Amino acid sequence: MTNTLFLEANHSIAYVTIQSPPANALSSILLKDLEAVLNKIEGDPSIKAIVLKGEGKFFSAGADIKEFTALQQASDYESMAKRGQDLFARMETFHIPIIASIHGAALGGGLELAMACHMRIVTKEAKLGLPEITLGIIPGFAGTQRLPHFVGSAKAYEMILTGEPINGEEAYSYGLANKVVEADALDEEVKQLAGKIVSKSKLTIQQIMRLIPYAKTSLFAEGVSEEAKAFGEIFGSEDAKEGVQAFIEKRKPNFQDN
Repeated sequence: MTNTLFLEANHSIAYVTIQSPPANALSSILLKDLEAVLNKIEGDPSIKAIVLKGEGKFFSAGADIKEFTALQQASDYESMAKRGQDLFARMETFHIPIIASIHGAALGGGLELAMACHMRIVTKEAKLGLPEITLGIIPGFAGTQRLPHFVGSAKAYEMILTGEPINGEEAYSYGLANKVVEADALDEEVKQLAGKIVSKSKLTIQQIMRLIPYAKTSLFAEGVSEEAKAFGEIFGSEDAKEGVQAFIEKRKPNFQDN
């Protein structure tokens, strides 16, 4: 048990539930808690798979925007981005598979978290997107690098440049989700998938988890690093300040392109 996450193990499956109401925002505390949960699971040889889900109406609606206002320098924002990137990279190369169970919104950092998982099952009504551009900023947890890997560059350009989300059925059609189901079937579908995996030898599971990441392009790490730098630089702009403040004040931002 942590402040923002609930961990429960059952039949070799670790169920990790995000509990940060109302929107399961990815605060710095939640990310630290997630790292602690991974450490705990890593030390438990009985666990063969992880299911990550959100409590309430959302998987995760994204980063805790209010935390942005406490940072001052571009280097602060770049460091924040790198911390999230490092954690998600650890998830992506974890020794056992992580399945994201997605209902409601998986937006911004929430979608970046889901993309760091190895598989995703979504409901038809789920909303998946990277809306950072509507705040005058960019994705910072490797969203610009992982999204094209799943949906192709053309759709990634569209989603990131418009900030508009797609629903669960679209996510499945573009390859972002492994399966799309009705809301009331989500838990059972995820349980069945995890159950099929944990029935296999952990030795073979771990070897597969070690080998598949080799398929990543050698430029991925460079792209992620450049994203963190750009994330830091963009927060020095007046438009970023305006976008974040407008979000907090729940109004439409007035961008001046500077």
